[in-house]
Parts: sequence; structure tokens; C-alpha cells
Amino acid sequence: MNPLDMRMVEQYVQETIQDFHRRRLTSVESLSLNQLLKKNPYLFRAKNLTVASDLIASLLDAFLSSSEEKLFGDFLENLALFIAQQTSGGHKSSAPGVDLEFINRNTHYLVSIKSGPNWGNSSQHSKLAQDLRDAVIRLKQSRISMNVQPVLGICYGKTRTTYTRAGYLKVVGQNFWYLISENERLYTDIIEPIGHRAREHNERFYEQRGALINRLTAEFTQRFCDAWGAIDWVKLVEFNSKNFDLDSFL
Repeated sequence: MNPLDMRMVEQYVQETIQDFHRRRLTSVESLSLNQLLKKNPYLFRAKNLTVASDLIASLLDAFLSSSEEKLFGDFLENLALFIAQQTSGGHKSSAPGVDLEFINRNTHYLVSIKSGPNWGNSSQHSKLAQDLRDAVIRLKQSRISMNVQPVLGICYGKTRTTYTRAGYLKVVGQNFWYLISENERLYTDIIEPIGHRAREHNERFYEQRGALINRLTAEFTQRFCDAWGAIDWVKLVEFNSKNFDLDSFL
């Protein structure tokens, strides 16, 4: 495996982290009240939110949390691909469910990358296991002479390395970054460049977030508050879930 040039990694991270922040801003700028109100109204009623701006802020934070996890997961996957390209000539895989392929020490690795340990439900885990098995079979049919190792690589977490019952190697946190670089410090070395201009990006983001909360609160108050300014929860739930047509099927 080739030694990793951290200057190139730092430059790559500083350039691509800006794309994450741009996409994060875009997700705020393009968000409508109707999109926001698809979130679970019963949950927010149970929290006893009575101020329209507090409800909008809570809905927005719930929306952004899931959106940011996806956006940053994409960033980490691309970073891992970039590092594997530098160290072992790794490349994006065309196999379903597999993100990265690389060769090291006469072993062909097939890697599915997840940003964190809490991903997917049982059916998604089963689908991943089947995708990795299928990828191994296709690769072995090409009659390569080296070992083939399917891997679930998770970018952060402290879970120890294990062979799962499904037959793939589960590699987490520091071990994952070492697998693709043979650099034990890589998992900490990348944290500083990820924070490149973070304050500037976040100040811009929170300005946009504040303006959006103000705009959506005004629209929400007009549509879903009564004459006294109280939230009309019945009207809100009707907007979110009213669709009665089951009588025609029974």
C-alpha cells in the first residue's frame, strides 16, 4: 500500500467540505412549509409545543438532522474513496450495495461504507449481506487468484472488528480508516481539515435558518392558528393525515 500524502488529503477535504455546506444551505433555502409539516404531528403535540415559532424550529431541526446525516455520509464516503485511490488504486464499485473496491496484500476488498453505526433496519442489513455475497460470487467467477474479502466499513464508532454471521468483516472507526490507509492516526488527522472555515459556513447557515423560521412561522400562523393565535392541532393533523377512503374498500 502506498504511503498517504496528508497534504493532499487536507486539500481534498478543505475543497469538498465546502460542497457539504453549500448543499446544507440549499436544503434550507428550498424548504417549504408543506414539506416541513410531513413530520409526525403527534410527536410534537406530545411535547406540548404551544408557540408557533418553537414548533417550526423543532420541525425544522428534525428535518435538518436527517438531511445533514445523509449529506455528511456522502462526504465521508467520497473521502474514503479518495484515500483508497491514493493508497491502493481503489475505485468506486459498480456492484450493487458495494461502494469501494481495492486490493492490498493479495486480497481484493469489497467495501460497503456507512457513516455511522446506527444505520438501517433488519431488512436493509439482510439486503446488504446479500449484495456483498453476490459481489463476491461475481468476482470469484472472474477466476481471480487472490482472496476476496467483503467488508462493512463504518466511519465512526468503537465497535471491535468482527466477522459477522452473514460472512462479511465489520470494521468500525479507527480500524476502518486504517484498513484503507494503513495509517493508525488517520481517523484523528482528518478532523482538523473537516473544520476548515466551519465558523464562517455555520454563521451563514444560521442566518438562513433564522430567516426561514421567521418566514414559515408567519405562514404557519396564518394557516394553522385560530383567531386568538393558538395552534389548531386538529387542523394541522387533518392537513398531515386526512385521507379517508377505506370505506370503499371494505
